[in-house]
Amino acid sequence: MSLGIPEVIVIVLVVLLLFGAKRIPELARSLGRAQNEYKKAKDALKEEAEDLQKSVEKVSEAESKKEEDK
Repeated sequence: MSLGIPEVIVIVLVVLLLFGAKRIPELARSLGRAQNEYKKAKDALKEEAEDLQKSVEKVSEAESKKEEDK
């Protein structure tokens, strides 16, 4: 299901009627800030997951060495 030109025009008109022309730039800025915060949080979570994975790999390597020494 995709949006065609007429549907996009109707959506834009409804947004203009609901929020008014003065509020749209404010909404766009807010959406941009929210998107930026989302990207930062996503990157931080990704980095934390990678660090956790490295820690798990180190622990499993250490356990493997201990078992080999026995």
